[in-house]
Amino acid sequence: MESPADDEASAFRALADPTRRQILEDLRGGELAAGEIASRFPISAPSISRHLGVLKGAGLVTERRDANRILYSLAEERLAMCVGRFLSAVCPEQIVLRHTKWRPSAEGETS
Repeated sequence: MESPADDEASAFRALADPTRRQILEDLRGGELAAGEIASRFPISAPSISRHLGVLKGAGLVTERRDANRILYSLAEERLAMCVGRFLSAVCPEQIVLRHTKWRPSAEGETS
């Protein structure tokens, strides 16, 4: 079993590549099929498949089958936990500032 530090390291290794970061950004809008993801990049489908494998191995995306398609989703909680734990340790005061800065104003909130 991986230690939390090893587990976090796999997430950061996955995040080190700009193509993988772009895949995560694309998945922010919701679930996408592997082919849809591949069509967004100027690299081969097998290369995208390898990137998706790295992201899945790091736990940053989940996949499910729908007939002959593989659909990928962002594992938001896992990503937030890995990055958040690191940021809390390195710059805890910035976490507080970020929450305050991005919180909607009282007048913009809806009940």
